[in-house]
Amino acid sequence: MGVSRPAGAGAGAAPAAVLAVDAGNSKTDAALVAADGRVLGRGRSGGFLPQRTGTDAAVDELERAVAGAAAQAGLSGGPPYADRVSACLANADFPVEEERFARAIAVRGWAAADRVHVRNDTFAVLRAGLADADAPAGVAVVCGAGINCAGMLPDGRTARFPAIGRISGDWGGGVHLAQEALWWAARAEDGRGGPTGLSRALPRHFALESVAALVEALHLGELPRQRIHELVPVLFETAEEGDPVAAALVDRQADEVVAMAAVALDRLDLAGARAPVLLGGGVLTAGHRRLDARIAAGLAARAPLAPVRVVEAPPVLGAALLGLDAAGAPVAARAELRAHFG
Repeated sequence: MGVSRPAGAGAGAAPAAVLAVDAGNSKTDAALVAADGRVLGRGRSGGFLPQRTGTDAAVDELERAVAGAAAQAGLSGGPPYADRVSACLANADFPVEEERFARAIAVRGWAAADRVHVRNDTFAVLRAGLADADAPAGVAVVCGAGINCAGMLPDGRTARFPAIGRISGDWGGGVHLAQEALWWAARAEDGRGGPTGLSRALPRHFALESVAALVEALHLGELPRQRIHELVPVLFETAEEGDPVAAALVDRQADEVVAMAAVALDRLDLAGARAPVLLGGGVLTAGHRRLDARIAAGLAARAPLAPVRVVEAPPVLGAALLGLDAAGAPVAARAELRAHFG
C-alpha cells in the first residue's frame, strides 16, 4: 500500500505517519503507521546490539528493518519516512543511552530530529498491554533472555530498573536460568553438590551422555552458545516433575518478577490502585504452571487490586501506540492499529 504525500510537497516532505521500531537482542521489527492507524508497511532485520557492534552499526541494523517497511509502503524516494519516530530498544538501559541512540537515529533523517523518541523496549510491552480506553498507567515485567520491568503514569512519570545483570541487582531471565540449571547439574554430577534431575535432563536434551559432555561441547563451540536458551523449558519441565532444585529456581524467578512489579507499583503510588501488571517475554508467556501460580499468589499478596495479564501482542504494536499517543491520535486510530496485529 502506498503513502500519498501532501499536495505540492517535495520528495523531502514527511508523510503524516509514525515510524515504530521495536528492537530486541535477536530481531528488529519496524512498522509505518498512518495517522488513522492503518499499517502501511512492515520490515524486519537482526538484533540491536550496540554494546557489541557499536552504535552506528547497531543503527544500521535498525535501518534495514526501516527500509523494508518503507519499501512495502511504497516510499521509494528515501527519507523522511514519517513525521515522528517511536523506537523501543533493547540495551537502552539508562536515559543517557536513550539520548545517545535518539541522536544516532535522528541523523538518519527518518523523521524530524525533535520528533525522535527512544525508550527501553520494556515500554513497548507495557503500552501494548494497556487498554486504549484506559489512562496509560501500569507496570510491565518482561522476562526473555534477560529480565526487566518498567511502569508509567499518564503524566509521563516512569519507574524503571537498569536491568544490566548482577551488577545492577538483577536475578533471572532465560540465559541466567539456563546457566543456573547447568551450575546445579554439573555439581550434582561431579559430587560437589546434591542430586538433581537436571543432571540427566539437560544433557539428554542434546542427546549427550553427561553434563560434562554438554559443558565441553558448549566450551569448544561444538554447540553454539545461543542454544543454551533451549535449556529453559527443560528446567521448567524438571520442576513440574517435582525436582526440588529445579523447583527452587522456578520459584525464585517468580519471586523476582513479583519483587520488580511490586517495587515499580510502589514508586508510582499504584500499589493500592487497579493498575495492571503486564507480563511479556518468552519465559512469562509460555504458560509454565508453577511459575504462573507463584507470580499470581505473590502479586495478590503485595498488590491485591492489580489485575495480572499476559501480553501476547508483538511489542512493535506498543512502540506504534506510543507514537500515536504522542501525536494525539483518536481511540479509533489505535483500534485500527490493534486490529492489524490481531
